[in-house]
Amino acid sequence: MGENPHGKIDKATYSQSCKDIRDKHGITADGLYYLTSSAGVTYQTFCDMTTDSGGWTLVASVHENNMFGKCTVGDRWSSQQGDSSHVPEGDGAWTNKVTFGSAEAATDDDFKNPGYYDITAEDVSVWHVPNKSPMNLWSTASLLRYHTARKFLPLNGGNLYNLFKRYPVRYGAAEFQPGFITFQVFNTEQAVMAICSGVKPTGCNTEHFCVGGGGHFPEGNGKQCGDFTSFDWDGYGTHNRWSASKEMTEAAMLIFYR
Repeated sequence: MGENPHGKIDKATYSQSCKDIRDKHGITADGLYYLTSSAGVTYQTFCDMTTDSGGWTLVASVHENNMFGKCTVGDRWSSQQGDSSHVPEGDGAWTNKVTFGSAEAATDDDFKNPGYYDITAEDVSVWHVPNKSPMNLWSTASLLRYHTARKFLPLNGGNLYNLFKRYPVRYGAAEFQPGFITFQVFNTEQAVMAICSGVKPTGCNTEHFCVGGGGHFPEGNGKQCGDFTSFDWDGYGTHNRWSASKEMTEAAMLIFYR
């Protein structure tokens, strides 16, 4: 049996989410815990037991390993096969059960655990944490943290895996207002992005502030292809015109369920 680091062992290991650990075992400390999927797979992830009474399970992180590599190795949330209209769905990470990375290294590389597709949740929380931040500093180091509170996931299959099965992240299938998390958005050229985190698009240039996507971005001869799409359109980290700030470009996006 696996041991959790905060005192109570064994039973908590067989919980399917951090919410279960909180509700059934009264554990309220942030940190790494072992969970078990409905198929019996035991895995380790981070639990946020603080935000809005806690119970948030880290299920994924989107990390840009090389902004200058466009849909190259490491772009797991878009495509590692180059920009191609022949592979419109890219690597398909948003809608498959392939897992990768580790929770502790979620700000060093992409991360996806079985909870992404297995947990039935109500809401999503997002943290933007500077790359290579140690886990014990994630909360204090984060640039932004926010979460939904409208329990929208049950109407969309209970998690992002099922949501994106219904609304595929693939090519062809006014700017933004803050305070939203938006899923499956298209730009003018019909390239699709998975998540516009913290904003609601009101225009068609979503590639400059949304992340993840399919395997084909027609504009710019592939310059937009990648996990952080076109964050560097007007220069890396310049925060000028269509480019994101250096801080946001060099921060992993952590995704939680509750």
